[in-house]
This record gives sequence, structure tokens and C-alpha cells, in this order.
Amino acid sequence: MPHARPARPPLSIRSIRIRDPFIVPLRERGEYLMFGTNMLDEIPGAAPGFNCFRSRDLTTWDGPIPCFRASARFWGTRDYWAPEVHHWNGRWYMLASFIAPGSRRGTHALVADRPEGPYEPLGADPLTPQDWECLDGTLHIEDGRPWLVFCHEWLQVGDGGVYALPLADDLSRPSGPPVLLFTASQATWTIECGPHGGPGGAMGRVTDGPWLHRLPDGQLIMLWSSFGENFQYCVAVVRSAGGVLGPWRHDALPLLKDDGGHGMLFRTFDGRLQLALHRPNGNGRERAFFQPMDESGSGLRLATVNTSSGDAAVRPPAEML
Repeated sequence: MPHARPARPPLSIRSIRIRDPFIVPLRERGEYLMFGTNMLDEIPGAAPGFNCFRSRDLTTWDGPIPCFRASARFWGTRDYWAPEVHHWNGRWYMLASFIAPGSRRGTHALVADRPEGPYEPLGADPLTPQDWECLDGTLHIEDGRPWLVFCHEWLQVGDGGVYALPLADDLSRPSGPPVLLFTASQATWTIECGPHGGPGGAMGRVTDGPWLHRLPDGQLIMLWSSFGENFQYCVAVVRSAGGVLGPWRHDALPLLKDDGGHGMLFRTFDGRLQLALHRPNGNGRERAFFQPMDESGSGLRLATVNTSSGDAAVRPPAEML
């Protein structure tokens, strides 16, 4: 009789290197799933794809759990970035960014029957325009209609843009042309940076990580990231005067400006609003960071630091210092 494989010990949140963390609360299970950029395609011999992790307290996690492994037929071969997972019309959809030699970076939709997968590509082509460099697509539902909100890469256009693209109801294809919402330079706090988020090389203004959120007063806001003073990676807020097509108005200063970004919002099972992002930004020390938020009144503000999970997540384990 074969021996059962021993269970892996739980992982501390600070031991998991991850960029662009994305949290899916599963209330019926009493657990959270965390997806993110896990750099599998950078590991020699590893099959490119994504893992996820499972937790009941946002502090200790089980995993990694394979949720997508690319077959030889899939067009994307590297830079498996920023997976988001959304429940829509009874199925689970993953939106993630990929690139391959001879192809532009783009956001592709994948689909599964369970939130942890396994996910399969939905169609053969990315959703974003194939002659554009694009990344960080997020799903926004407005009046029952799905939209992909994504970034047009600053590396191609100099001044990164955020666009909205109407989608077919099954998310398999666009149903109209992309619409420009704003560019990075329209926010006065952004600075030009190079390809590695600092000085040097071709310079431009970054747009990263859009995430839309409806405030209690009905106002639609978007979180997004760029580089600000001293080349710090920041999370900022831009506000719509209408729906997803705007017009959009930028807050004067970033929401969070101390080397953390690509944020999304989720609610804990006791109803607390949390901002998930990675921090610090680079050098192999990226960790998930959870920041409590206050959305009372007509704004979004940082609340008291969550020392039980967020503050610990900022500090890499001693062996990585």
C-alpha cells in the first residue's frame, strides 16, 4: 500500500514571495484564496503557470496549489503576470498577462469551474489589441455588461494609458473598440522612470494595476499604480464623474506612496475592507501586504495598520535580508 504524502506545513505570509496579490474570499468555505505573480516562468525546468494559496486567517497559508499550467498550444511563453480571479455567470474567470517572442504582451481570459482551477484558456487570442503592449486587465461589471479595464504599456507609448474595452457576455472576445480613460501624465504626482522603475534607459510614465470600486455613496473610483517622488511605487485614486467611461478626475496625491503597489480591495468575513498589494517593490523581497481601509463619507483612506498580518508582511524573513 503506498504511503500517503505528508502534508506541507502552513506557510507564513511573509515567507511567500509574490507580486500583485489578489484575494478571493470564499465565505461558504470560510477561507481566502490568494493568487498573484509567482515567477514560475523564471525557474529553470518549471512549467509556466500560476499557483494559489489558501488561508482562514490571512496570516498562515496552505500551498502552493497549481491552478494553471500552460500547454504547448498556449501562445504565452513568459512573463506570467498579475492573475485576477472573478466569478461571473456561474463560472470562474482568470484574467492575466502574457507575452511571447514575436507577440505583444496582452491580457488573456482563462476559465474554470472552481476558483482554484484548473484553468483553461478561453479562446486562442488575448482580449487586448494584438498590436498593443498591454497588461493588468481587470473585470468591471456595469449595468450587467462586462468591461475589461487594462493598461496600454508605457514602454510602447511613453505615457501609459488606462483603457476600457467592452466584452462579450462570456468574456471570450471584445464587443467593441477600446476607449481611453486617462493617461499617467494627467496625474500631477507621477514622474518619468526607466524600465526598472528608476532612472536610466528609455524614460516614460507608468500605468499599472487598475482596480475599480464603488464607494458607499455610489461614487465609482479606481485604484491604479505608478511611480512618484524618489521613484517610489505608489497606489493612487482616480474618480469617475459617471460610470466606467468617466470622465475621470485624479486625486492630488497618492493614497499610499512608500514602495508598494498594484492594489486591489476585498472584504474580510467580518466586513472589514482591506487593500491588498505587494510591498516592497523588487529585489526578490516582494510580499503580500494587507492594509485596512476606511471608506466612510465620500472617500477612501488608510485606516489603522494591521500589525497581525499587514506589518509582518512588509518585512522579508531574516534569511532574505
